[in-house]
Amino acid sequence: MRFVDRHDAGVQLAKRLVHLRGADPVVVGLPRGGVPVAAEVARVLDAPLDVILVRKLGVPFQPELGFGAIGEDGVRVLAPEIVQVGQVTDDEIAAVEARERIELERRIVLYRGGRDPVPLAGRTVVVVDDGIATGSTARAALQVARAHGASRVVLAVPVAPTKTLEALSEDADEVVCLETPSPFGAVGLFYEDFSATSDEEVIAALRSAIGSPSPRVRRAAGGDDPPLVDAEVEISDGSLRLPGHLLVPEQPLGLVLFAHGSGSSRHSPRNRTVATALNDQRLATMLFDLLEPDEALDRARVFDIGLLAERLLGATRWVRTHPVAGALAIGYFGASTGAAAAIAAAARADAPIGAVVSRGGRPDLAEGLLPAVTAPTLLIVGGADEVVLELNRHAARALTCEHRLEIVPGATHLFEETGALEQVAKLAGAWFVEHLATPG
Repeated sequence: MRFVDRHDAGVQLAKRLVHLRGADPVVVGLPRGGVPVAAEVARVLDAPLDVILVRKLGVPFQPELGFGAIGEDGVRVLAPEIVQVGQVTDDEIAAVEARERIELERRIVLYRGGRDPVPLAGRTVVVVDDGIATGSTARAALQVARAHGASRVVLAVPVAPTKTLEALSEDADEVVCLETPSPFGAVGLFYEDFSATSDEEVIAALRSAIGSPSPRVRRAAGGDDPPLVDAEVEISDGSLRLPGHLLVPEQPLGLVLFAHGSGSSRHSPRNRTVATALNDQRLATMLFDLLEPDEALDRARVFDIGLLAERLLGATRWVRTHPVAGALAIGYFGASTGAAAAIAAAARADAPIGAVVSRGGRPDLAEGLLPAVTAPTLLIVGGADEVVLELNRHAARALTCEHRLEIVPGATHLFEETGALEQVAKLAGAWFVEHLATPG
């Protein structure tokens, strides 16, 4: 079977999926090429349409050959046999992943913008692509759907090799594929028109779909009033220009600036989760990029605490001039290397910082500045993150300001365990409310 184009493939594929109409399905397409196929499936199933965002990790000397893939919420899938055959080193894996994660986060903003994702928890999730070759990208997508609480995951594609589908059946409850040719060749060989799908086409499909995500309206806790500010901003300090997002709820108690950890950005799902929890406690938040995209690929800059601290101080100077947020008491929330930057910046700030919270931080990277910190400092560490826990115990002994070490039992470095990140947000919120609402 040859398909005229992706829309035709979607129509044909939907005929094999009509049994799912009564299963409360959500259809998610893999951008970009999988979305036109998914749009036709969603239309026939009368289901909401969304994207599931993953990126292929390509072998450095042959980028079209994928040795793995990454997805939202930190999902990473590797194909060990390709890593071995391609002789891909750990450093090369890290570099490719860092580059692709930047693009992944760009697409989250581009495709979703101010829209909430369709909730997947408890739903039948139909993962759709325009075809599968190695399967690493599809596997990452299936795992992302599982991580978001899908009760049943169906993989649906027009064409794929049999062996790949057999391997993917371990990650899906059901696999539907129209063509399984042998030998396989390439996905594009089964389309008369396999021209590239543009970002604009993806966005248009999402906007026009029935049940597509609705615009996000974030409100202060305990009331119906929208935020005073909920906007993308450009932080400028001298020649520095960094993108960020500022949210100020009604009757704010203070403002928290986020310093993300190595390999992350203002789109960090963990920091965004914490920021939302702080907003619910009437705390304003500003998440921003400490590094430009090309800088984030340079490991020397990622661990340059002096540079990161200077960027955080620049953002502090900028936000103090903001007409709405400028008068609020400021706190810092840092994760991993970002925590060291927060500590260093708090020790050097011209104006007092009201409070500092470190999540899984590396305060040892700012060890010489610990005694100079005057802001009340909360160190939060996972109980199972043994090395970092010992580093934080040592840092607590060096701090002379008001401070506390809180251990989240059983949590590892990324606080991925059930309820762990919620505990972080609860501890951080209480600390900031106490010290920013009534600054000493």
